[in-house]
Amino acid sequence: MADRDPSERAARRPAAGGGDLLAEARALLPEVIELRRAIHAEPELGLDLPRTREKIEAALAELDLELSTGGSTAQVSATLRGRSPGPTLLLRADMDALPMQEDTGLPFASREAGRMHACGHDAHVAMLVGAARLLERRRGELPGNVRFLFQPGEEGHGGARILIEEGLLERDPRPDAAFALHVDPTLAPGTVATRPGPILAAADVFSAEVRGRGGHASMPHHAADPIPVAAEVVLALQSLVTRRVDVFDPVVLSVTRVQAGTTYNVIPEGAQLLGTLRSVSERGRALAREGLDRVVRGVAAAHGLEGSVQLIPGYPVTVNDDAFAAFVLDVAAELLGPRRALTMRAPIMGAEDFSYILQRVPGAMAFLGVKPEGEGPPAPIHSNRMILDEEALAVGVAMHAAVTLRYLEAAKQGAAPGPAS
Repeated sequence: MADRDPSERAARRPAAGGGDLLAEARALLPEVIELRRAIHAEPELGLDLPRTREKIEAALAELDLELSTGGSTAQVSATLRGRSPGPTLLLRADMDALPMQEDTGLPFASREAGRMHACGHDAHVAMLVGAARLLERRRGELPGNVRFLFQPGEEGHGGARILIEEGLLERDPRPDAAFALHVDPTLAPGTVATRPGPILAAADVFSAEVRGRGGHASMPHHAADPIPVAAEVVLALQSLVTRRVDVFDPVVLSVTRVQAGTTYNVIPEGAQLLGTLRSVSERGRALAREGLDRVVRGVAAAHGLEGSVQLIPGYPVTVNDDAFAAFVLDVAAELLGPRRALTMRAPIMGAEDFSYILQRVPGAMAFLGVKPEGEGPPAPIHSNRMILDEEALAVGVAMHAAVTLRYLEAAKQGAAPGPAS
């Protein structure tokens, strides 16, 4: 069990919407953990997740919700209509796992070779199901609607973008705002952290090639060796970031693979670079993209070789609405105590396809601390040894519910957070 902060006592008082949401969420915790472990043991990848979808549908079957599936993905959407007409809040959880081998030794570890829930999506699904149970009991307190979205394909497949193209945000009831939680095993259990503005980066993939002329390694003057030029390109790209990019509009450019040659005595025809480009504004993104192309071509040309770049655009910057992020922190402070509501100083340079939803409706993503007990630094997300404090998932359930109750009530009073408030 994780250590408990004294401020947790403040979270036991009546929270948003009346009653003790944390107590209700903790009562649901055994079911939440059971579902999380069942999904964890059978991870699925990408957009087609039939077993995960079946588990979600079974967990929601007894609730009075309008369930919707279909389209080109394994998405599950459930609508809870409140006591009276009003605005609609979209709550989202991603469903898919990562293509990596698990090495946690947990009794419910992945039974699928080369697949693992190392980003906490199993926990996201289980918390959102728990929130659906809690909020369905409180239907009479809802002056509006809740849409629970279980979304596949976050890990590089752009599931959110696909669902939007298929009409996710146009169906009745149309969402007026959106909220999502993401677990973080490096944050103290039961803390909630977010920030206004950019919270996660845009992520692009690039491949570059330096083309020369092959030849014998003993006679490089008869060839045009691409390897030292490729090495020079790598160093020049680091100078691009440190000398051409505003430090307060950060960009991270990482070359993660350099590939060239076949044997020790042959100068190859070309050298290939692979990497990722992260940015937290569209201005910084455009500047880095243009600079990447200029450096590769320019350095290669300076040595009489040819350089080229292929860019694969990734997810855009995840931008929280300022007012909604402040609203989430207020809810967290009321629910958990002010010491557990944290304002992040800077964005995280990972990327999220929740960004596509936040481009279209106001809302926010927040991080939920699930740091496990133990000595030394915890394994982060995307680690083959990533584990989490399952008791902290009750806080996630309660946060979903508290944000929903507070948002719908504020919207009823004409004071909903977001640009239209």
